[in-house]
Amino acid sequence: MRIIAGQWRGRTLKAPAGMETRPSADRTREALFSMLQSRLGSFEDLAIIDLFAGTGALGLEALSRGAASCTFVEQDKAALDVLRANCTALGVKPDIRAQAVNTLGPAPRAYDVMMMDPPYAMRAGVPTLERLARLGWLAAGALASVEGERAEEVTPQGFEVEAERQYGKAKVTLLRYLG
Repeated sequence: MRIIAGQWRGRTLKAPAGMETRPSADRTREALFSMLQSRLGSFEDLAIIDLFAGTGALGLEALSRGAASCTFVEQDKAALDVLRANCTALGVKPDIRAQAVNTLGPAPRAYDVMMMDPPYAMRAGVPTLERLARLGWLAAGALASVEGERAEEVTPQGFEVEAERQYGKAKVTLLRYLG
């Protein structure tokens, strides 16, 4: 697993042993960032949140491309250890919330881009997006991405589907928050 573009292009990222954490494949991440780049133009000055962060690959990719900040949310101890190691290797002072995504309370700030890659069996995309939108975690017009299994339909209230792409067993859905 590696950073695809930006200041850390080509740098490798660690992943925890075992099957508890399933990092997004490079190809899937590259496609997601292509979709985001075509809509955003640039990541400069954007606030990013990486939910179910795992290794931090999504958030670190955004920071590599110039995002102003990224908050990582992860609860698994092994994944948190690897996330911290990846941040240290890249010289990032991480903003990490070591907790379950479904325990997040009202937002301290609204984010421009929300990315999530939850365990596929959770089918967490719709309930997570609707809940966090109600709690103020998304700025008006923000983009949100959900990587899930191919059959998962991600059509939460208050969002508009911008794009869907399938890669093997995975599907990436990109949405715009209408709030």
